[in-house]
Amino acid sequence: MENTPKIALLRWEAGHVGPALLQLETLPGNSTNPASYPFEVMLVHVKGANHDTVEANPCQELLDEYIRVCKELADQGVKAITTSCGFNAYYQEALAQAVPQVVFASSLLQVPFAQTIVGANGKVAILTANVNDLKDEHYARANITNRENLVVLSMHDQPQWGRMYSNPDEEFDLEAITDEVVGVVRKGLEEHPDIGAVVLECTDLPPYAYRLRDELGLPVFDFNSMMGHVAMALNVHKLY
Repeated sequence: MENTPKIALLRWEAGHVGPALLQLETLPGNSTNPASYPFEVMLVHVKGANHDTVEANPCQELLDEYIRVCKELADQGVKAITTSCGFNAYYQEALAQAVPQVVFASSLLQVPFAQTIVGANGKVAILTANVNDLKDEHYARANITNRENLVVLSMHDQPQWGRMYSNPDEEFDLEAITDEVVGVVRKGLEEHPDIGAVVLECTDLPPYAYRLRDELGLPVFDFNSMMGHVAMALNVHKLY
């Protein structure tokens, strides 16, 4: 138990990730790539977790399985639970209530913090994989109570990124996705110049966060900024 990682990441069931998503998982910064972390993270496949039950149609059955898995992990010494998709914000409230570990299921949990630091006159942009799947329940269960200063930007209708939904069994152009990510946020800034911070909902987007920060000069919060915050809180990672 002494050698058990303190943080576990709940990921989709093995075999339920298509070629397009598997490409993204090879990038450093992606949530399911062990090379993304300067500390050990336990990656756990969860039966029944996939695009449908996490993003499109969240359900009680998956919540029950999450709870069962987390309780087993607690017995192994795991202290904190996260997930491989920002849409798991849907399960945040119930999961945190049901299991003994610290639960930080979605990078959307950082939105209230970002709203606070930009102030009442600024806006926070959420960049999501697909705005059509981002529902009121996600906001509520991530404790995002103020939506007046939010700007929601979406990748779903971009030519390459959109292939994840239209052609999930085919690979796509990773370099083109880089340009699409920056382009979507840049357009958002043109339409809303008072955006003061960006939060990346999707755990496949952190590999592009550095370019966003460099080119746009804004603080960009993503899955890895959240992971690092919790890792330091648990003494899993130390800055000094």
